[in-house]
Amino acid sequence: MGFGELLVLAVGLSMDAFAVSVCKGLALGRSDRKTMCTCGIWFGAFQALMPLAGFWMGSVFADAIEAIDHWVAFGLLGIIGVNMIHEAFDDEASEEREDGDLSPKTMFILAIATSIDALAVGISLAMAGNVNIWAAVALIGTTTFFLSGAGVKVGSVFGNRYQKKAQIAGGVMLILLGLQILLEHLGVIT
Repeated sequence: MGFGELLVLAVGLSMDAFAVSVCKGLALGRSDRKTMCTCGIWFGAFQALMPLAGFWMGSVFADAIEAIDHWVAFGLLGIIGVNMIHEAFDDEASEEREDGDLSPKTMFILAIATSIDALAVGISLAMAGNVNIWAAVALIGTTTFFLSGAGVKVGSVFGNRYQKKAQIAGGVMLILLGLQILLEHLGVIT
């Protein structure tokens, strides 16, 4: 998996954290460096650690599911992508307003919630093969850090305007990446 594909993956994964950060910026009404860095560090760290854990789990079970690994990767990425798109159109979820709480307890829960999909992606990366997990983890964490910080700024300036679009874009990116992995393993594309 090349740099371009890893970057698409990193941006796609970071869209949930970006959307939550937009809500934080909206709720707080400010975008100072401390708030931007707090969101960036929490979300970036968890988005980096979860694929690493998933990669390890995928590597442990790789031999058992080698014949269907590309289907598993496609399925996981597809489900995550469809779920992100569904959440973007879920009126009840969009009506829930995020509060401005930046306490460790709140940020821990939000970081876990926004990075569960990264765990599944880590499993997919182990099954896709030919992935430098350390480069992927560094790129995912760094991308999420910067996009989360930017999300706080966007939320404080523009409000909810970009939250839904970010989730849809992230979902589409993950679905397309899963499709690419499947088609490469089936020999349809090289």
